[in-house]
Amino acid sequence: MSASPRPGRVLLTTDTAGGVWTYAMELAAALEREGVAVTLAALGDEPSPGQRRDAELRGLPIRSFRCRLPWMTDPWGDVEAAGRWLTRLALEVRADVLHLNEPVFAALDLPAPTVAVAHSCVLSWWEAVRGEPAPGDWERYRAAMRAGLSAAQAVIAPSRAMLAALEHHYGSRAGHAIPNGLDPAGLEPGIKEDFVLTATRLWDGAKNVGTLDRAAGALDWPVYAAGDQRSPDGRTVELTHLRSLGRLDRRPLAAWMSRAAIFALPAKYEPFGLSVLEAALAGCALVLGDIPSLREHWEGVAVFVPPDDEELLRLALASLLEDARLRQALGMRARRRALGFSAQRMARGYVAAYAGVLAGRQATACVS
Repeated sequence: MSASPRPGRVLLTTDTAGGVWTYAMELAAALEREGVAVTLAALGDEPSPGQRRDAELRGLPIRSFRCRLPWMTDPWGDVEAAGRWLTRLALEVRADVLHLNEPVFAALDLPAPTVAVAHSCVLSWWEAVRGEPAPGDWERYRAAMRAGLSAAQAVIAPSRAMLAALEHHYGSRAGHAIPNGLDPAGLEPGIKEDFVLTATRLWDGAKNVGTLDRAAGALDWPVYAAGDQRSPDGRTVELTHLRSLGRLDRRPLAAWMSRAAIFALPAKYEPFGLSVLEAALAGCALVLGDIPSLREHWEGVAVFVPPDDEELLRLALASLLEDARLRQALGMRARRRALGFSAQRMARGYVAAYAGVLAGRQATACVS
């Protein structure tokens, strides 16, 4: 019996907003250590100078294509143009596998087997954040997601909760959960100081920053917020009690996390939560929204609060402010859990997935 084929070259798509960029950088670097050559294909906004430096420091080749992404308003002409660009790029770099972090693209006519990874989706976001099904305006998105998930040779999500959402909204029954991972270097506990930190897309209602902002007004410690306040469509979220740090690159954010005693993310929707993993590696006590995906990974090492209960959030934070021993214990437990979510473990899961789709293509070719 022959061994499963190993991929030599992978074209890995990403975008420049939020956790998908961090995930892609960590995965690409870990895949390189596994002997897989990676080309990064950045879709959406252009990478920032800091993001390009990050890729260069890791020795990762990066190409970019400016376009609207499938979850944006009226993106379909851009999606088709991006598909043509991805096809040319895949042929140029002779990719064995296309790793698509937007499942919609898997339905396009692409020149290599596809692995579609769903980090989130509009329909599950809408139900969690708005408390109702997405309106009919999103039917084309629903159809495009269903087609992409059906066409992909493998479907992956970072949590079992997200896989369940894909089945619920798109009928996607076959999939694997591969938790995201990080290299812990540079994310270590420092001397903890008396402040609370959050780090996320501050404009995204899924992260529930408004509830944290209101709760912060009644706390004795300052609460700092790292991330974009301005959304891709130009809306700006105003903060009253949170102290904005703006968008931080990874190193300065890691420095803030190493000093923060508590990390708070009372999210309504968070299919994985890379910022939670970063904070846990930095030894922060975690206060999180009580949702299935966060329970899945942090049960037993975090304090959970109902996302919409401002008073319980305030009480949870105030209790930790007053109990240094409990903060330290929770921080140590969170770090121990976080060390299990390594970038190398994640990469090996993906190498197995890539090998599986290549073996499937090989078997199909033999039958033909």
